[in-house]
Amino acid sequence: MVDDLTEATARELVEGQQQGAFSAREVLAAHLERIDRHNPVVNAIVTLDRDGAERAAAAADAEAARRRAAGIPLAPLHGMPISFKDTHATAGLRTTYGSPLHADNVPTADDEVVRRIQAAGAVRVGKTNVPEFAAGSHTFNEVFGATHNPYALGRTAGGSSGGAAAALAARFQPVADGSDMGGSLRNPAAMCNVVGLRPTPGLVPEPTTGVVFTPLAVSGPMGRTVDDTALLLSVLAGPHRDDPLSHHGERPGSAPVASADLRGLRVAWAPTLGGRVPVERQVLDVLEPAVKVFSELGAHVEDACLDLDGSDDAFRTLRAAEFDLMWGHLLDEQPDVLKPDLVWNVRQGRGLSGRDVMQAFAEVTRLQRAAHRFFDEYDVLLAPVSQVAPFPVEQAWPTDIEGTAQQTYLDWMRASYLLTPLGVPAISVPAGFTPDGLPVGLQVVTRARTDSTLLSIAATFEAATGHGRCTPRLPEDLS
Repeated sequence: MVDDLTEATARELVEGQQQGAFSAREVLAAHLERIDRHNPVVNAIVTLDRDGAERAAAAADAEAARRRAAGIPLAPLHGMPISFKDTHATAGLRTTYGSPLHADNVPTADDEVVRRIQAAGAVRVGKTNVPEFAAGSHTFNEVFGATHNPYALGRTAGGSSGGAAAALAARFQPVADGSDMGGSLRNPAAMCNVVGLRPTPGLVPEPTTGVVFTPLAVSGPMGRTVDDTALLLSVLAGPHRDDPLSHHGERPGSAPVASADLRGLRVAWAPTLGGRVPVERQVLDVLEPAVKVFSELGAHVEDACLDLDGSDDAFRTLRAAEFDLMWGHLLDEQPDVLKPDLVWNVRQGRGLSGRDVMQAFAEVTRLQRAAHRFFDEYDVLLAPVSQVAPFPVEQAWPTDIEGTAQQTYLDWMRASYLLTPLGVPAISVPAGFTPDGLPVGLQVVTRARTDSTLLSIAATFEAATGHGRCTPRLPEDLS
């Protein structure tokens, strides 16, 4: 079915195993060989369980033979090699959260995201790199170092799901798990020319998180195609008794994503989110032709932006409060171990009052109601994912965008995080490359709980452009 198993989509890999064209062990071997050749220069996968993966692949082949003999279809992710984000706990496999404090941590139980993916037949290979405690949209830490962008070694892969995005782009695996508070799925997807979906909050349950009533952090799927991303979402989505906000929502099935008819679609294009964010000219030069594709497909496109007044304060307030709750004790016990940006964010939380937090929740309520009204008028919002193209890997974060100073490690992420409090699904889809070959993603957004509709629209754009089919040219290990 395919000449190179590492270039195959997740769906092609499952179908090939269903037909007996190749085995899970062959799929794993092809991906391990590519990891061995290229991961030393990309540094996407930071913990590798080769023996465990080979045992799991052998078990998958035995299960495939049993199912084929009985006429039973294979599980949706059967034999799929995957390394999990290093903030998602994996039983018996080191999970560091990118922190020296957890460098030797080996969980005894899987997070729900991990459990669901493995229950759907995937083969666990290892863990993907993250920034310390997933704070920030550039993947580097003191445990494993920095992850490099496969399309431009020496440039960032984004974050916090940067290891996951880089692993996808480098063809180390066909799908990946991610998480997103302020753009941690969307930014790395944009920077690595892959797809990342921030689903409607509650569609993918968070049964082990300490606080489920904040609308910020979600887990979600990543892939090299919209269809593979939807396939992974079909496995991840669905309620859980320990997450009272989880719901069925509009979830895709395991069938391929159908293209949408964009004729008459009402599209709002917000290149600077209503003048709220500076965006590099080289990014806009890629996105403007991408937006025209919607017009060429029959959509009605006009410049418009939804109400984002107060979103910045609401996001930063709730994020800081949550950071203080999660890591404030570490600041008290070992302040010199945490990276400076994380210390700053925890201390921002320490300075908040109860009134500050409740005012932020009130603002989120108003913003979500305003977003609902906006999507009565428009079907889709288009915007940049990241305000900058991938920057040098040695740089902690951009300090200037088109002459506008960025004062904190959060400022340059506004194009993504201003949409977080709205509770809407948002997807990053490959939109093209700068003249220097740096990937740029287009952010596509729809009404809350219309994730399947969003995926269909994104798939139509993807089919019309084909940017995601560009494979990076990676050198061998140069060490």
